Amino acid sequence: MMRWDVHEQPDRLFAATGGRSRAYTEFDLVSLVVSESEPAAGMAPEAVQILRLCRHPMALVEVSARLRMPVGVVAILLSDLLAEGRISVRHPSSGAGGAGRPAPRGAGAATPARPRLPDTGLVREVLVALKNL
Repeated sequence: MMRWDVHEQPDRLFAATGGRSRAYTEFDLVSLVVSESEPAAGMAPEAVQILRLCRHPMALVEVSARLRMPVGVVAILLSDLLAEGRISVRHPSSGAGGAGRPAPRGAGAATPARPRLPDTGLVREVLVALKNL
């Protein structure tokens, strides 16, 4: 497994976050991220990757691992996408609401189907594996 090295790509990370070191929004490591839109022309490559990865609910730590970027940097990018309304974010135990926008409501009497959430046991195993790195 590849590890992120602080000396490997600091310029890229600085540019991706616009030089910021903190996200506008706080996220839990297991916060689930879901794309609410498709990537648009001119978007940063990291934002495009996040929107494509998160077509189905994905935990922040998993997004970080797949992008091979530090969690703090990914949180800054997610904060920007959340502010633009391109993603929604929620904690698995919070149901439809949570840290992001509320779940969309259907036009008729039918309630839209909720996306299937990852197994909490799997999320715990991922967290343990990350702590052991």
